[in-house]
Amino acid sequence: MTQATDSSAIELSVVILISGYFEPIQDLYDFYHKEITATGLHHEIIFTLDGPHPEALEQLKQLQQESPIQVITLSKRFGETTALNAAFHEATGDTILTLPAHRQIEEGHIASIIDQLEDNDMVIVRRWPRKDSTLNRLQTRLFNSLLGTFSDIKIRDVGCGIRAFKRYILDEVQLYGDMYRFFPIMANRQGFRISEVDAPQNNNDTHRKLHPPGIYIRRVLDVLSILFLSKFLKKPLRFFGLIGVTLSTLGLFITGYLIVERLFFDVALSDRPALFLATLLIVLGIQIIAVGLIGELLVFTHAKDLKEYRIRKIIN
Repeated sequence: MTQATDSSAIELSVVILISGYFEPIQDLYDFYHKEITATGLHHEIIFTLDGPHPEALEQLKQLQQESPIQVITLSKRFGETTALNAAFHEATGDTILTLPAHRQIEEGHIASIIDQLEDNDMVIVRRWPRKDSTLNRLQTRLFNSLLGTFSDIKIRDVGCGIRAFKRYILDEVQLYGDMYRFFPIMANRQGFRISEVDAPQNNNDTHRKLHPPGIYIRRVLDVLSILFLSKFLKKPLRFFGLIGVTLSTLGLFITGYLIVERLFFDVALSDRPALFLATLLIVLGIQIIAVGLIGELLVFTHAKDLKEYRIRKIIN
């Protein structure tokens, strides 16, 4: 079955993101098109470029002369999530499949990934067995373990860019910043059914990935963001209150210890750095609790606009 040209007949929208490293476009297209055609679905293929990529754009223009693809180019680099959102806005299929600009899995698995959507709202891929370096696998395992500690769903390969999902998820889950990486976690929080399937890693995905320190710091901050969004979005006082109470309690404990020393062991309080530290902890704890109270007031004010549930089915 060939790629559909009538948008009303499109069942599957394929979005290929070009953000950094990419394979030769013609080779990439041939690989993906063969896989997508095997699904038997009328489809469209959308390449989205996060900012100017002159070499990739030139290759895409050449490809457009032979194949009916759509190309979206952002005016500057806005981030992967923004580039994907632009493509989602243009996509017309009820099912959306995102693919990276290099082959991450072996051929023959995309059709089975789409088939899994019959019983799920989203299907994500774990590259397994892995073929890349021990360093890559170690980084992946540590990050996924840390992420799994703070989320209700255990994802073993959050870095894989191959995901298939139903369009209606986008109506419930808002993506911004770098949140597309954590799209399955946010969708799970809204009650959507998420399934993870295994597919062998492709040899083209085995290059060593050693990032600058700033990237690792951002990933830790992303995990903290997911922790807050998944567990404390509508209960900010619990998040800030836990931190504030812990700091204030520690400060009170230190203060009590110093008072005992002063009353019973005749130890002077002047020039004691511990006293300043205790006071600082108490004040800081109270301020953090106050931030949580302000957050609770904001949530209460907008509570009528916040949907906390998703109905899967109504049986009459």
